[in-house]
Amino acid sequence: MRIYLGFDDTDDHDAPMGTGRLVREFIYSLPDEFRTIGVVRHQLPRLEDIPFTSNNSSACAIIEMNEDIPVETLRQKAVEHLLSCCAPGSDPGLCIAHEDKINAELVEFGQNATGKRTTQQAALNIARNIELYGLGGTNDGIIGACAAVGLTKFGWCGRFIEYGTLRMLGASLRVKDLTDAGIQVVATDRDPLVPLPEDRVINAKWIRPSLWAGTPVLQVRKTEPGTWEPAHGKRKKAHGADKPKKQPATAPCTA
Repeated sequence: MRIYLGFDDTDDHDAPMGTGRLVREFIYSLPDEFRTIGVVRHQLPRLEDIPFTSNNSSACAIIEMNEDIPVETLRQKAVEHLLSCCAPGSDPGLCIAHEDKINAELVEFGQNATGKRTTQQAALNIARNIELYGLGGTNDGIIGACAAVGLTKFGWCGRFIEYGTLRMLGASLRVKDLTDAGIQVVATDRDPLVPLPEDRVINAKWIRPSLWAGTPVLQVRKTEPGTWEPAHGKRKKAHGADKPKKQPATAPCTA
């Protein structure tokens, strides 16, 4: 069976790692009976009335496990990891959902959360068939955690920060190397051509495929005939005084 785990609000202004890194460390710690399909990062809006640390992102891990393994086992591992690794000033949230339990209402919640402020109560109202936990602080992280699950199931939002051999691919490779790794390659030029299997992809030290149609898709642009580069690069990180301070939350958890 396939389980979606949404995580959000696990760091604070001085935390050594953000939510994406925390989720990656979590999947690395799982025993072999849990197989990670991928981890998808989702961007949520950076609006003045939404509390967030630096980028306002949440993440969703997609896990395959045998039917005879209780979901409680995975939940316990996720909760222990969060309580162990979350920053002291964070407001962590965890969402756990069987793929078959993710309905259109949850997907719509995730879509709405990318464009406007929503509340913990709104998340709790749609969490009838899934598990949703606030694990500290204001518990505001349940909003992004719930949205991450809905958006990942939606399949047209976010980018993979973990997927198969993604982080072991070289900085210069062929299109075929990516497709063999399960990553589709799509040109984003105005008059796009089809990247061919033996075409080169350069400057690929940092690639994070988009989640399109439920699958990893690397967007590329042509640099010269037969050569492509990723259309999107790594964002420069904010440090210290450059990071915006998290604003206080206004919607305490009522669960």
